[in-house]
Amino acid sequence: MARASLNNSQSHSASKAFTESGKPAPSNLTKGAIRCRKKFLRFFPDGFRDETYIDWERGYKWTAHEQWQQQLSQAEMKRLIAAADFAEIAARAVRIESRTNLLFSFEKMALRDAVKPTHGAEQFAKGLYDFLYVRESIDRRFAKWIEVVGGLPRKQTRVLTWPVVTVFGFIAQPDVHFFLKPMVTKRAAEEYGYDFEYKSRPNAESYAHLLRFADKVRLDLRDMKPRDMMDIQSFLWVQGSDEYEE
Repeated sequence: MARASLNNSQSHSASKAFTESGKPAPSNLTKGAIRCRKKFLRFFPDGFRDETYIDWERGYKWTAHEQWQQQLSQAEMKRLIAAADFAEIAARAVRIESRTNLLFSFEKMALRDAVKPTHGAEQFAKGLYDFLYVRESIDRRFAKWIEVVGGLPRKQTRVLTWPVVTVFGFIAQPDVHFFLKPMVTKRAAEEYGYDFEYKSRPNAESYAHLLRFADKVRLDLRDMKPRDMMDIQSFLWVQGSDEYEE
């Protein structure tokens, strides 16, 4: 049973809150967008400020972001790279992510194994800094980051997955980057009525399309005042995850 299943009384109450909240769906939304909005508000009647939403979805992601800001800011990463302390950058990044449930356990293990060797840590640290902070287009930076992750040492499980290549940008810069869990996001796109052009191997073109999808949802939800991509990712997670059965 999903933790977030609604009983009949909860569903009725949340639906009523949707109509009484003063935030009816804008008239220009598609049927899929309206249906997804209603589903989200049935679980979280106060939208992105709902206490349960903060507890279940946003809180731990934002905590990871705050830890990143404290431990792996641009200035701090630059200092550690100048000191050739690549292992410390990798250790901090892996540790911050490990306190979330964003990656599957096999992905966490593959990532830890990949950055243990000295050359793996250096490749990861330099590549991550360039992805986050070098002034180039997102498309070019993401394409290079894919090459970096794809070239990391592999012990057993492959490191190059969509969740691994998107999780650190999402934690570090949630105003810009989106975290992709393929199955859930594809299901959410279907529910939303959006043609998400997805390919199983990470690539810059699919990521650009993902960001356009996220921007579209963010625009559709502007009256609900989503703060960043963490809110958009959580909204779409509710649409596509088995955790939120009705």
